[in-house]
Amino acid sequence: MAIIRPMSSPVPVPARPRPAPLPDAVLVHARRWVLATFVALIALGVAWEFWLAPLRPGGSLLALKVLPLVLSVPALRASRLRVYQAWSMGILLYLCEGLVRAVSDTGLSAQLAIVETVLAAIAFAALLLYARGRRLQASRDA
Repeated sequence: MAIIRPMSSPVPVPARPRPAPLPDAVLVHARRWVLATFVALIALGVAWEFWLAPLRPGGSLLALKVLPLVLSVPALRASRLRVYQAWSMGILLYLCEGLVRAVSDTGLSAQLAIVETVLAAIAFAALLLYARGRRLQASRDA
């Protein structure tokens, strides 16, 4: 019994071209958007849970949800790529919370949830843009 082997292609397959790195101005703007949305999410979370529409009168411990955001701002300001990469997944928790509360809450709380969802979506896009741009810069420089 003969073994049938596939023929190799006579024409070499060209390598995929590398994507062009993003301009530095795009990275600067993405970084600014990340920082701005994080600060806005912190302010929104504190105001929401203490004054605007708390779960209980006088505020609730749900305001502690902004603590991870607060702790990560210095690392984001320092442009640590690993932090941007980690937060590209972590920010999805805030996006999910906003979506759930937008459909389950009523009144002002639902409107604040929509604002949280929009801010988290902007932060997610900016985090991905910045992380990808920095990764492309690193591959170009290597």
